[in-house]
This record gives sequence, C-alpha cells and structure tokens, in this order.
Amino acid sequence: MRILLNGTEHRLEANRLDQALEALGYKGAIVATAVNGRFVPTAQRATTPLADGDHLEVLAPMQGG
Repeated sequence: MRILLNGTEHRLEANRLDQALEALGYKGAIVATAVNGRFVPTAQRATTPLADGDHLEVLAPMQGG
C-alpha cells in the first residue's frame, strides 16, 4: 500500500499503524502519531487500520528552552 509519511510517499505491506511504524524504523521510539489529521494515542496504534493513500504524521518531542 502507498502512504504519505510526513509528506513523503512510502510503500508498505503494513495494514495497521503499529506495523507501519515498525516497518518505517520507529519501533520503540517515543513519538506522537496522527492518521489523516487525527491524533492516535499509543494504546490505539495496534487497532488503527491504514488504507492506501492515508496520510501519516510522526512527530518526535523537542527538547530545549
């Protein structure tokens, strides 16, 4: 399937958000996620389906002051 990750197209075999994050190298990373503009809590990633053409945003927390 084709998804857009932070605006860049990727092709994945994953059909759930947790699978996509693992395939994209985010396994174990502390990140915030959104699918098609909707925030997805960590606890819901394994039950969040993905479809061809979905827009996935992955954001890492920023540090500093």
